[in-house]
Amino acid sequence: MRQEIKLNPIGIIHTPYREPKGIPIQGKFEKSITGTIEIFPEYQKGIKDIEGFSHLILIYYFNRSKEVKLIWKPFLEDEEHGIFAIRSPHRPNHLGFSIIKVKKVKGNTIIFSEVDILDKTPLLDIKPYVSHFDSRKNIKNGWIYKHFKNRKIPKRTKIQ
Repeated sequence: MRQEIKLNPIGIIHTPYREPKGIPIQGKFEKSITGTIEIFPEYQKGIKDIEGFSHLILIYYFNRSKEVKLIWKPFLEDEEHGIFAIRSPHRPNHLGFSIIKVKKVKGNTIIFSEVDILDKTPLLDIKPYVSHFDSRKNIKNGWIYKHFKNRKIPKRTKIQ
């Protein structure tokens, strides 16, 4: 069944990244950069007890992506892959997610590190990262595996 789905932001993500160039491909590669999440007042009660979690999963809208590409070249590769095998913003619904590290919660603001999100990105949802639920064993990492051989971090960890 196909139907339109309407989502409303619960807040805005603020970061030092004004453009894609220089942003890490994953926040864990740049631990020193911090950002803030401004939760809208009507949703502030929903962040009660969130400071008890070290990490959160943010689900957001890639509001600057105006195109959809079913085949695209990710930053670690010179080869194209299907959009559902990469994390490009040019997806059919322009949804993104990031795992961030909570530094502090103050009122309706969450201060965090491990940032890989553009400034003024609309936040759609927050979920706690729970190692008992979210960590898996015997993982296959598809085409990305070759970039992390011997547990080395790839050379291209920022968007060029």
